[in-house]
Amino acid sequence: MLPANTPALQTELLARVERFAREVVAPAVPLWEGQRRIGREVFAQAAALGLLGIETPRSAGGLGLPFTFKARVAECLAAVDFGFTMSLINSGNLAAKLTRDASAAVAQRYVPGILEGRLVGCTALTEPGAGSDFAAIRTRATRCPGGWRLDGEKAWITNGTEADVVVLYAQTEPGSGAAGIAGFVVDAHRNGFMRGPGMELLGQHTIGAAGFSLQGYEVTDEECIGAPGEAFKMAMRSINGARTYIAAMCCGMVGEALRVASEYGQQRQSFGHPLADHQGWRWRLAEAASELAACRLMVAQASRLIDEGADAQLAAAQAKLLATRMADPSYRCWRSPWAPRVCASIIRSRAI
Repeated sequence: MLPANTPALQTELLARVERFAREVVAPAVPLWEGQRRIGREVFAQAAALGLLGIETPRSAGGLGLPFTFKARVAECLAAVDFGFTMSLINSGNLAAKLTRDASAAVAQRYVPGILEGRLVGCTALTEPGAGSDFAAIRTRATRCPGGWRLDGEKAWITNGTEADVVVLYAQTEPGSGAAGIAGFVVDAHRNGFMRGPGMELLGQHTIGAAGFSLQGYEVTDEECIGAPGEAFKMAMRSINGARTYIAAMCCGMVGEALRVASEYGQQRQSFGHPLADHQGWRWRLAEAASELAACRLMVAQASRLIDEGADAQLAAAQAKLLATRMADPSYRCWRSPWAPRVCASIIRSRAI
């Protein structure tokens, strides 16, 4: 594994990530999408680059790099497939969380497998009746001898179709809201865990979205990863990071769409000249490039605040808000007649 602990070595690693995205991920995306599954078979290759342990400390087998670098990797990978990038990053997130918050025994049980790409991880917050209102979750954790019994249902979970290990949040005291929520490490191969089918989506099935239910699933006290109340705060802090790397991924998609559109403009003839010779065409691409540059700056600002341990809530929310709007043709189409054509070009080029 590359000892990525200097700017020069980080630059070299990012170049390797770009080659991995172009040569390994991009050709496989149509197959994964056609089979409606995540690209688990290339996780080991991603692991060899350290991509499943970007923020995991070097002492635990990871790269020990800052969030800023993870955001750059997210942008690079999302240029070829958003869903695969979400799948990979979410699995890697679990390795970092278990290393940081779980007991040594629990971390040792799962972290090496995640870092090597043998195990897939996920985080389970959302439920059929509780999405953005995280405090309203109804999955119940009931005290039992030596630990807890979990009962409930989770939905729309990234990597839910394949996950081997889950950090799951449940309510220990109904009616107490955030104060009663605790976190638990759940092994998807133990009794009481029942996986649902993959979600029917319009595309990006490489995200592995699915739900699962728990019926009498038992965890030990050692597998409690966040005490009631504290777990809610931990989960909410992690959302700042998620908002930021999603914004970076949107930048990756738009950057690639601009590249495709620019090439098209050089090739497509209109009135005897390439489209790129027409001022109106260049205006539209310049406008999109300017928005992309602004969103990249917002991602960089939020990433820096996260690395510094500062309050990144506003910066992360703003970055995600504007970057997702920038990448969404349904939002942009009334503003720019070229936006659907640009996004259609990138979609066709990736056959998804």
